[in-house]
Parts: sequence; structure tokens; C-alpha cells
Amino acid sequence: MDKRWNILSTDATKTESLHEKLKINKTICSILVQRGIDTYDLAKDYFRPQLAQLHSPWLMKDMDKAVDRLLSAFQQHEKILVFGDYDVDGTTAVAGMYQYISSIYDSVDFYIPHRYREGYGISKMGIDHAKENGFTLIVSLDCGIKSADLIGYAKTLGIDFIVCDHHLPDLSLPPAVAILNPKQSDCQYPYKELCGCGVGFKLMTALSEKLSLPEETHFAYLDLVATAIAADIVPITGENRILAYYGLEKVNQNPCPGIKALMQLAAVQKTMHITNLVFIIAPRVNAAGRMDDARKAVQLFVEKDPGKALSFAEMLHSDNADRREADSSITEEALALIEADPQHASKRSTVVYQEHWHKGVVGIVASRLIEKHYRPTIVLTRSGDYVAGSARSVAGFNLYEAIHACKEHLLGYGGHFAAAGMTLLPEKVTDFANAFEKVVQAQIKPEQLIPVINIDSVIQFSEINPTMFNILCQMEPFGPDNMRPVFMASRVSDTGFSKIVKEQHIRFVVKQQNISFTGIGFNMASKFHLLQQQQPVDLVFSLDENDWNGEKNIQLKMIDLRISEPVQ
Repeated sequence: MDKRWNILSTDATKTESLHEKLKINKTICSILVQRGIDTYDLAKDYFRPQLAQLHSPWLMKDMDKAVDRLLSAFQQHEKILVFGDYDVDGTTAVAGMYQYISSIYDSVDFYIPHRYREGYGISKMGIDHAKENGFTLIVSLDCGIKSADLIGYAKTLGIDFIVCDHHLPDLSLPPAVAILNPKQSDCQYPYKELCGCGVGFKLMTALSEKLSLPEETHFAYLDLVATAIAADIVPITGENRILAYYGLEKVNQNPCPGIKALMQLAAVQKTMHITNLVFIIAPRVNAAGRMDDARKAVQLFVEKDPGKALSFAEMLHSDNADRREADSSITEEALALIEADPQHASKRSTVVYQEHWHKGVVGIVASRLIEKHYRPTIVLTRSGDYVAGSARSVAGFNLYEAIHACKEHLLGYGGHFAAAGMTLLPEKVTDFANAFEKVVQAQIKPEQLIPVINIDSVIQFSEINPTMFNILCQMEPFGPDNMRPVFMASRVSDTGFSKIVKEQHIRFVVKQQNISFTGIGFNMASKFHLLQQQQPVDLVFSLDENDWNGEKNIQLKMIDLRISEPVQ
């Protein structure tokens, strides 16, 4: 699939000024300026994140109410239930909060709703469980902001709620005793992008301060916070960057037995980065809720005994193997359905449906289909008497609005700009697919159907050296709003040593003005012929380190390449 190359612009004056102050590689200075880091002080905070820079938790609206209600529960010997969603953000948040409260108070338990029996967020079953078991205070994490009716129902049963959430609030808020959510319009908290686990962490921080407990009481859960930040795809800026930085430090030096066990099963040998949390830890944790019951993810995170932690990790590992099998077989079936559709080439959207597909992986499959056919995609399956599905979008296209425009065919739907879910009656599938295609045809711009690669900067091979690479590594942790820099080098030639390895990857050696670099292009064998044409090519890549036989070298990680334009 051809891609659009978009070279980002930068402010030359600010870049020059920052270069004078920092005395580091100018290309890196231009990337820092693009990311809003344009003064010496901002650069210092960025390169040397400190836990002392975290904002006071008391700046968050309702923090005093939340802390007072918890202290009153401790004094009155009330039973407290820690309730959270079944994904990584929810389960890490619950594991952290449950352990934190357990360390200072003994009457606390946790609850994770079952993805298929109860659905997302606060559930009536969960509230009824709390009532039957004598809980009078529920602390909800990563959910609750949209559960006004259910929290109202809990109130009639004499159960109070403290809501810790980061999703956008509706106009009417739930009748909780405290709502901690920096996205509330009247919340003065300076950083708005915390994940659910991050909001829970702020509540722990405030409690530690109120009870004069050492900082280590809540810093002990930074590995869980970093895992949530990585998995929930929140911006890695401001507080999230500080929390991720120190959380990763804990993952690498002293992780909880559960994370350690997952790393062991994944045979992790090297330093863990955000990407390892995203691709190694997160899928195994998410698989528990997708394939079975996410409660065991919390049990894994709270387990202190390494042997028991390993057996929980093995269950998650096994769920993940099942998830991968379902994911790959359904993706193959879905691609076959698309190829068999005679109208496929003229369509602007993809909607596929099979009754037997596993509900837990339809969202992942939608993302896989977009990699192959770049267009807004919905994957539907049978769920009891209904059809349920997950949708994923392409860059810049508002999926939620498009689905909202087809609501007459749906029983329910929810989501945001890039991802959504829906339920409908089986007999409505064709009508919905046709309506969705019509809306997408009318709204999507032709260029939105071509994937785009954002390139931070054009670079010369002569600039790439160990000093420059060392500074690049200090820009970690990478993630949304602080992605690993992507470079383009123009008029690069193949040295003749490039080859295809394992039938799908390119191991290449290229040079620019007699400076050569080796590199790897994963799944890029289809582009190999461009290197063989003995013409200059333009190369898009990121930089990483190849550690082979104890020798470390900078290598290029190819993202795309094309034949260079002739010199005028």
C-alpha cells in the first residue's frame, strides 16, 4: 500500500535559539521545538523528569471530599469495594488502589465486571454484589463518569461512590460523594491527560499526605501506572511522562512479582521500554478479559508470592495464545470475505459479519483489516440474540459521528473519534452496512484513504553518530505526542549487500556520500526491487541499536522507501 509522506515543519528561529542554549544536534533541536519544548527550562524538565514536578493532588476537584469519605470509612469500619474496568487501565488501577488501601486498612475487596455478562463500566450486578456483601463505599477506577443512573441506584441502597475516571463527562454527572476527573470543565487540575490508573494514583498520593505516610507507600505502584499509561495510549507528555519514566525504572529494577512473571514468560532479556509494555505486557492482561475473566489480571498484579504470580501469569499467557489464534483465523476469514465482494474496490468502508467470530477480538481484527485495506472498518459478530461489533477509523475521520448518523439501524452505540462499538438486530446488519457506507462516501476525503507517515525531519547520514543517538534515547519514554522521531534521508544508494531475510524482511546496507549504515525493514520484502534498480532512493526510518554478539551499533529501522526524484 502506497503511503503519503508528510514532512513536519518547524520554527527555524526557535530551533536556532534552542541549539545555541543546548549545544546539541540541531535536527534534534528542531524536533523538540515541534513538540513545544522551545526553551532551556522546558528542555531541562523534559530530559530530566523529576517526581517532585508532579502537581499537588489537592488541585483536583473533589479531592478533599474523596479523602474525607475514605477516612470516615476507616473510622466507621465500613467495607470498601474497589471497582474497575476489565482492561489494562482498569485492572492496574484496581490492583494499585486495592493494595494501597489494604496496607493501611483491612476491610477492603475488589470487583472487576465480566466483559460479556455485565459489559463495560459500573454494572448492576456489581452494585448488587456490594449490597449483598455489606459494602457501603465503592471506589470506581477508569469508569463511573457516565453511570449516573447506576450510581443513583447504589445510593438508594445506601452505597456511596467515589469516582476516579478520565473519560469525558456528560452534562449530567453521577450523584457520587466525590468525582475525581481532571476533564471536568470546572476542575482546576493543570494536567488533563491522566489515565484512570493515574487518577487513582493521585488519590493515593493525597491519602499518603493526609496520613503523613512515606512517599514509597504510593510510589510502590508506579510500575502499574506506567503499564496503564502505555496500554491506554494516553499522551506521554507532562505528568504522564514523569510517571512513565519512573514506572519504567521500577519495571526494570524492581517490578511487582506479576509483571516480573509476565516478563519471564515472554523471555524478556533486555531493558523494557514503553513499546514492550504495549506489546508484551498489555496484550496478555487484556486477553484475560477478552477470552475469559479479567479478575485474574488483578490477582496477578496483587500476588506477592513469585510462584503463585507465575501460575496467574501462565493463565494470562494461555488466554493470550487463544486470543492470537482467534485473532489470526478471524482476520484470514474477514480478508477472504472482503476479497470475494465484487463491490469491494469501489467502497470507502469495510463492514464484515460472521455469527461465529469471537466477540473479544473483533476490535483487534478491525485494526488488522485497516492495515491491509485502509478505510473505516466495522467487524460484527453474534452475541446472544443480538449482533455486536467494534469499529476502527483511519487518521482524521470521525468514526463516532458516522455511526451516530446511522443510529436508526442500531440498538445502542458508544465510542469516540477513532474507535467505537455498537449493537443491533441480526436483520438490520445489511441496512446498517449500506447506511454506513453511504455516510462514509459522503464525508471522507480521498486523501484520508491513503495512510500518512509523519516525518519529523530530513537528516544527513553525516549527522548520525553515537552522541546524537544517545540524546535521542534520552527523549524516551516515547508514545502519543512524544513519538520516536522519524527521519528521511534523500538520495541514498544501495551498496549491493542488501538481501531478503526469512522471505519477508529486508536486511539492507545503504550509503549517502560514502557514509554507510545497515538496517532492517520488517515485512518490507515487497519493496526490495526498488533497492535493486541501482537508482538513488529516499528512505524513511527511525534509529535503534542492534546488539549482536556483544557489539552495539546504530541501525536504521526502515518505515518506507521510494525512488528519488531526478535532480533538476
